[in-house]
Amino acid sequence: MKIRTLGRHVREGVKNLGRNGWMSFASISAVTFTLFILGVFLVLAMNVNYFAQSVEKQVEIRVFMADLTTKEALQQFEQDVRALDKVESVQFVSKDEGLKQFRESMGDKAYLFDGLEKGNPLPDAFVVKAKMPQDTAVLAAQIKQMKNVRSLNYGEGTVEKLFAATDTVRNVGIGFIIGLGFTAMFLIANTIKLTIVARRREIEIMKLVGATNWFIRWPFFVEGLLMGITGALIPIVILGVGYYYLLDAIKSSFEATQLFTLLPLFPLVYQVALALLAIGAFIGIWGSLVSVRRFLRV
Repeated sequence: MKIRTLGRHVREGVKNLGRNGWMSFASISAVTFTLFILGVFLVLAMNVNYFAQSVEKQVEIRVFMADLTTKEALQQFEQDVRALDKVESVQFVSKDEGLKQFRESMGDKAYLFDGLEKGNPLPDAFVVKAKMPQDTAVLAAQIKQMKNVRSLNYGEGTVEKLFAATDTVRNVGIGFIIGLGFTAMFLIANTIKLTIVARRREIEIMKLVGATNWFIRWPFFVEGLLMGITGALIPIVILGVGYYYLLDAIKSSFEATQLFTLLPLFPLVYQVALALLAIGAFIGIWGSLVSVRRFLRV
């Protein structure tokens, strides 16, 4: 295609937006409204997934060693655990360090445990993390069979429920976004179809005077692309500004900050913007080309 011809199609596509002002406005409004809802659920799903990953990363196995385990035996145990395929990290916590951590966790009541340093009842321990949090239970079962292990704790029962809940939330979120995306495509395609139906006589005349199918399609292609992109830009701006103020409101509240950890503004805005622009452009082009096809048979 010649640059001059392409320029003509672009100009015609832009002019068509103005010629069919109300229908163009209706199409862009449909794109904006639908992509805004899709964007809200996309941001929500990304943050839910981020929160789930943060919780999963905190899952760890605390292995308590038997009393009177020698230093050499502790070193050998650490080497054996590190050799396991599913292990990401192993950290040794001596009984003195364990008591210190316990006292710090008690806050203002730490004084109640003064004097325990001389007769420290806590055992030496190891903190083990799995490469994949879902492998924690399997890894714990392997470690439990090793020599000199007195007991271990990883939140058995609770951890399995946590992983099941996070998987369910992810799957529901993905399914909802996919379903909403298809709904958006058909809604916008039908709206654009109304725009083209109103101009079917124009298409028929162009066909009768010898215009090729692609010569007719290109202005609609450009028009649909512009409507999709314009309809995507508006929810991108609204979501970006709204998310900025949401983060600011949460940061100003210490309690909310402790409860909710949201994704930072960047790169989330870039990711959502790219997704909405791609979806908007695709459904704009797709809606125009599919809708104009039926009027090309004269």
